[in-house]
Amino acid sequence: MHRYAEALLAHLAADGAAPPAAPVAFRDVPGFWLPPAVEALVALLSGDDPLEPLSRAASRDQQRTALFLCLALAVSGQGSRIHASWLGTAFGELSIDRPVAHGQRSLWLAAARGAYGPAGKIFVLRKLDALAVQEHADAEQWIQALIPGEPAVVVPPSLADFPEMAEIPELARPAMAADRLARLRGRCAEITSARKTGPDARVPLDNPGTHSAENEPLAVLRSLIGSGGPEGPMASLVSYLLDDLRPGADPQLAGIALHVAAPILRVVAEELETDSSLEPPETLTVPILGHRIHLRPEGPDRASLATAEQSVITEGVIPRSRPWAAILLILAGVACLAGAPLTTPLLAAAGVATIGLGGWQLWQRRKLVEADAQYVAGQVSELRELAEGAVWALHAYARESDARAKQAAEDASELFRLIRRGPRAA
Repeated sequence: MHRYAEALLAHLAADGAAPPAAPVAFRDVPGFWLPPAVEALVALLSGDDPLEPLSRAASRDQQRTALFLCLALAVSGQGSRIHASWLGTAFGELSIDRPVAHGQRSLWLAAARGAYGPAGKIFVLRKLDALAVQEHADAEQWIQALIPGEPAVVVPPSLADFPEMAEIPELARPAMAADRLARLRGRCAEITSARKTGPDARVPLDNPGTHSAENEPLAVLRSLIGSGGPEGPMASLVSYLLDDLRPGADPQLAGIALHVAAPILRVVAEELETDSSLEPPETLTVPILGHRIHLRPEGPDRASLATAEQSVITEGVIPRSRPWAAILLILAGVACLAGAPLTTPLLAAAGVATIGLGGWQLWQRRKLVEADAQYVAGQVSELRELAEGAVWALHAYARESDARAKQAAEDASELFRLIRRGPRAA
């Protein structure tokens, strides 16, 4: 019986045609639901009346019989032959507090791919809607599932020359909100784009290289007929939905998960649109060369700029003591020259050398002072130029904000349209 059931599943997965007749050795086992369930499946596929074996199988285990028939018909591409009541019996009840059963996940997958037609997809959607799943997970979890790996900071074109200004909260918030809203719109458009659905869509039985969700129907069917290994761990309802939303997930499952997350996405999109439209500040304090400069529409604030310039001067000039060493060398040299006529000419030569060394030290000190002055002058000039440039960048950011708000409104409107269409539209 088990060998025939396994061969039957393989045959259905291959072409979905009427299976070969059961072998002579195939017989009913009193109290066991599988033999009459297999008979009912063969009768359905052959166009015969399945009522008698179906009644026997249901009287022995109604839920397993319904689950077996629903999945087997989905695998064969003939899910439209299921009775409306079978899906409800096979699926059972979902719960936020309990893991999703493997059978439920398999039916979920089959319905998402259109194996049972629009009615099957709507059945799963109603099951999920009844639980208000979106209220049991933080909104940020849904957003991170949809668009993981967000940038730490978004630098708008107006601030390309002043990326540190893009980190200021007053400027960062609208830019980050607009970027997140645009990414959400793109991801929702990707999920709701054309998907392969329809009554002829098959649920793949076995493909080791694909996502594990695609192997779920096979694992459940083999477990039902007693030829499969132990079932793997089950995940929570919220975990499945979050996984279904991540990039690279099955687009059919993503469509259903997006429908569940739609109420949260509406609220988040409205907040992002509002943040994207925030008016840019007229005045702002920004860090320039490590100094805080207050920017006004007409230019940098003179008081803060003067304070910054004074700080540059203070930090740029190295305090130096009097050149006592050079002075002493010069005095010693003069003394040697004065005493040379009374002693030896060599003393005069030593005096000249000593005076020269002292003069060289004084010249070196002067060069250092001039270098300090040039450095400070350059820093002050650069500070002024950057402060003026930051004011113009702030003006450009203000002009850019109008286009950003307009684009955010368009993105929000399109996102609302996409999630309003939902998976039923496909």
